Amino acid sequence: MDGVLLEGRGTDPAVHARALEDLLEARGMDVAEEHRATLSEYEYSDAFVEACAAVGVDPEEFYTAREEHSAARTVDHAAGRDLFDDVGALDGLPDRVAVGVVSNNYHRTVEFVVERFGLTAFDAARGRELGPVGFSRRKPEPYYLVDTLDALGATDGIYVGDRETDVVAAHRAGLDSAFLRRDHNADVELGVEPTIEVDGLDEVVDVIGE
Repeated sequence: MDGVLLEGRGTDPAVHARALEDLLEARGMDVAEEHRATLSEYEYSDAFVEACAAVGVDPEEFYTAREEHSAARTVDHAAGRDLFDDVGALDGLPDRVAVGVVSNNYHRTVEFVVERFGLTAFDAARGRELGPVGFSRRKPEPYYLVDTLDALGATDGIYVGDRETDVVAAHRAGLDSAFLRRDHNADVELGVEPTIEVDGLDEVVDVIGE
């Protein structure tokens, strides 16, 4: 979604830092400055778990609670972003194929973007769940791609992404991959071979129509 449908690479790390402040304020917690950067990181890491131990909170519960605030702020952030100009090329696809969007962004944010921008081309929209489990299932793991294929009643297809992890996830899910080059990744060198490379969503539509 980010970098493919929505302009921009993804969520600004500042969103998670502000989400941490939201959570601390809501709980009346005072956390030492030395732990704040780690507790505001996107990743559920060993360092995050250690920081939680240092401040006396359960890491899984605290991470999920912080992500609740991150998701709320991400929705607000998405409201001020724009679609790429070529997204309209997808409008004719539902007449021919089932179409879904799968993102590492939060499910709440994906649903908001689809509704906010009237993206009626999509028969299914899937983002990741909040918390450590959702984090572990994000691409390059194929979990959400496979889940969406099941929702669409599909067994094959092509997945479009702007990152190497998208290509890896597609292949792990048994899908073809289309690596979409835009300004932000025009010079990226991939360590894996996508099925095709494209410079716009209109090219993907043309390939599907062949």
